[in-house]
Amino acid sequence: MAVNPNEDTEFNDALRKYGIIPPKETTPPTPSPPSSPKLQDVLDDLTPEELRELGEEVTDDDLERSVDSYRRQRLAEDRLQQKRARFGRVYPIGRDDYTREVTEASKINEEGDEEEKGTGVICFLYKDGIPRSDRTSEHIQNLASRYPHSKFVSIVGNKCIADLPDSRIPMLIIYRKGEIRNQLIAWGADRERQLEELEALLILFGVLEPPLRGPLGEQRAHDGDDSEQEDDDPYSRMRSAATSTNARAPKNIRGQTKKDDSDSEFEFDM
Repeated sequence: MAVNPNEDTEFNDALRKYGIIPPKETTPPTPSPPSSPKLQDVLDDLTPEELRELGEEVTDDDLERSVDSYRRQRLAEDRLQQKRARFGRVYPIGRDDYTREVTEASKINEEGDEEEKGTGVICFLYKDGIPRSDRTSEHIQNLASRYPHSKFVSIVGNKCIADLPDSRIPMLIIYRKGEIRNQLIAWGADRERQLEELEALLILFGVLEPPLRGPLGEQRAHDGDDSEQEDDDPYSRMRSAATSTNARAPKNIRGQTKKDDSDSEFEFDM
């Protein structure tokens, strides 16, 4: 008599017990249905116009009030963001403009800034015709457009710091609250640097602030989550990309060079 090993019988159970037939295949459990998205998550993905249309379509009064309240909140946030977006481009300056456009500008607080953090100012020292300087200039243009809350200014290197050698170009001097927070010297001299690396460093220096919404903003809201999520976090990837850099944090920069300018730093009082 042929034995069907798939039958659920006492005889087959005995055969399985003694290893005569293979164990019965287990049926994989039915996966649980995905949880319903939270209302907040759904609303976060909608534009104010889409929120208005949704509010007109819903029939539940409580839901309609929630959607309308959230839409008003988003509109207020957008208006505030537009007021704070004071810049959005790179401003060429001269040495005589430095104190006003850089040092003093970094002391100005944004409208509605209760923490009085001042303004992040990035001063880009460049020289045309140096490949790494030209590449960094493109990155600076992109970042200025992407982060209109921060101020980007540019100045020819030796017109800002007398006798600044080409080996130190490009330089970026980072200000906030009237103080130098950090500087990058000869950025990209060691290897070709990517936009994301510079962006990551400026965020870590506290001169750029990721948006509250969008890929970076969503991660910032979950900074307390498990570190296992870091592989999918663009902000963490950006930080990792900038781990090995030529960043320095001097107290001042002065327009005098040492004889061996390979390790020299420049200090000046503007």
